Amino acid sequence: MNIFTAALLLILGFVLLIKGADFFVDGASSVAKKLRVPSIIIGFTIVAMGTSLPECAVSVTASLANNNALAISNVVGSNIFNLMVVCGCASLFAPLAISKSTLKKEFPFSVLCALLLLLFGYTGASLSRMEGIIFLVIFACYILWMIYSALKSRQENEEEIESLPTWKCIVFIVGGAIAIKYGGDFVVNGASFIASKMGLSQNLIGLTIVALGTSLPELVTSVVAARKDEVDMALGNAIGSNIFNILLVLGVAGAISPVAFIMENMVDIILLMIMCIIVWIMAWTKQSINKKEGLFMILIYVVYLVYICMR
Repeated sequence: MNIFTAALLLILGFVLLIKGADFFVDGASSVAKKLRVPSIIIGFTIVAMGTSLPECAVSVTASLANNNALAISNVVGSNIFNLMVVCGCASLFAPLAISKSTLKKEFPFSVLCALLLLLFGYTGASLSRMEGIIFLVIFACYILWMIYSALKSRQENEEEIESLPTWKCIVFIVGGAIAIKYGGDFVVNGASFIASKMGLSQNLIGLTIVALGTSLPELVTSVVAARKDEVDMALGNAIGSNIFNILLVLGVAGAISPVAFIMENMVDIILLMIMCIIVWIMAWTKQSINKKEGLFMILIYVVYLVYICMR
């Protein structure tokens, strides 16, 4: 394989990831709407899971290939992108109103997930199989919590909502999942080859090219949701994806094979937590993120991008 072939493979992988996630989300969202689940719950669960599948495909494939630096950096880089760019861009179209419940529960829970990842990395310099299983157990509890919330909300929301036919939902979900699986394979293979040929570290590639590419579904979904005034889904998608990325993506990757940490991973996780706290404080003051705050978040990400390219 040469550079040109690897680049084509990378582009094809991103196309499959984005379109596959797009179809998956459409199908899964319609299923959720048939169950009369409110948009914030859809964002935290169905949409978040659908848009996190690219990260899952990339990181699990990387773990199977013992490309552990790419597995960690992809998730951390994607989480930073989701928080600062996805939420920031969405707020440019409509202020992101944030409920007190989200500020008290899901937002701090996402910070705690990042803290737990940092502790696992600090104590053992790796994410072991047992720690991966712990993440998966916490993830199962999180899903049960979301299901309980959805069932409780369903009792209060009996109105009918238009959605896709059931057969089309199944086609979209299955077809989207297949496209995401192969897209993940192509991205890892193409990015790894280009990184080695250009002398770039796998960590840098994971934090930039792969993280940006696999986060595009979150960006597109949240921006479209914000433009349609579905701000609950936009925010829920970004925060929910960050929780899924750490608990599910790294949980599965760690359970498959131990995932090694490097010092740069530790620094990036600390920066992720700092950014989470900054956004949390901004959201807490007015229970929303406005256009100016969104631009500030995007600026912080640009500074971070310059930093990781220079280090």
